[in-house]
Amino acid sequence: MKLKSLLALGALAAGAVYLYKKHQEESRVVTLQQEDGPTAVHTGQEPSNSVEQDFAEEEAFEVSPKTVVIATNNKSKVEELRRMLEPLGFQVRSLKEIGLSIEVEETGSTFEENALLKAQAVYDRVKCPVIADDSGICVDALGGAPGVYSARYSGEGPDGEGATDEKNNQKLLAAMEGVTDRSAQFVCVIAYLDADGQPHTFRGVCHGQIGFEERGDRGFGYDPLFMVGDRSTAELSPEEKDAISHRGAAIRGLVAWLAAQQD
Repeated sequence: MKLKSLLALGALAAGAVYLYKKHQEESRVVTLQQEDGPTAVHTGQEPSNSVEQDFAEEEAFEVSPKTVVIATNNKSKVEELRRMLEPLGFQVRSLKEIGLSIEVEETGSTFEENALLKAQAVYDRVKCPVIADDSGICVDALGGAPGVYSARYSGEGPDGEGATDEKNNQKLLAAMEGVTDRSAQFVCVIAYLDADGQPHTFRGVCHGQIGFEERGDRGFGYDPLFMVGDRSTAELSPEEKDAISHRGAAIRGLVAWLAAQQD
């Protein structure tokens, strides 16, 4: 797999102060404080209200060399990433667990750009390794749509207000009515910012077909419609899904790279 390193997309305006206390030789405690309210992330061109965030006052969490913060509020994504990373020795912390609430506007035109935006926004607040992902479904007959707009596909406006998994699936089924070429790909890009804030990205792809109806009650998002062989990814066990999924492939790329850094 070809691994790419990208420059971080912009810096955060001042607004949060990070205080670090030595805890022990191999760990430390990070305390997050809010000073002057929410800050805005920008791309170096013009300010944008891309970040909404809130800190619980004086929240603190312990950071070890294997701590990684998952930059998402999606519970299902956290569980999926935790399931794949913890057996490898990582201490996975969700945003909720560290007391950080943040929403980053996905203004990028690629999965890589959006993943880096989210990772950078969280890293600038916690100063420890961060993983963020951006993922979606790309349907060949729809010119690669919904792509980076997958989560917002059925919503209103640029933010996709009102979009839900069920509405997204129903809209996709309607768009595919009468279409014979049902080939599609699930794409995931993992952005990893290391302890020094250096960005690395890893792409995973899972090829399949769009089904004619929703099947299965596992997974989330477009899983009930995405067919791999004769089953949807919502019909696979967690272990089966991890072995073939786009997110699993991207995580394996990250893990292989991390292992190579230790050689």
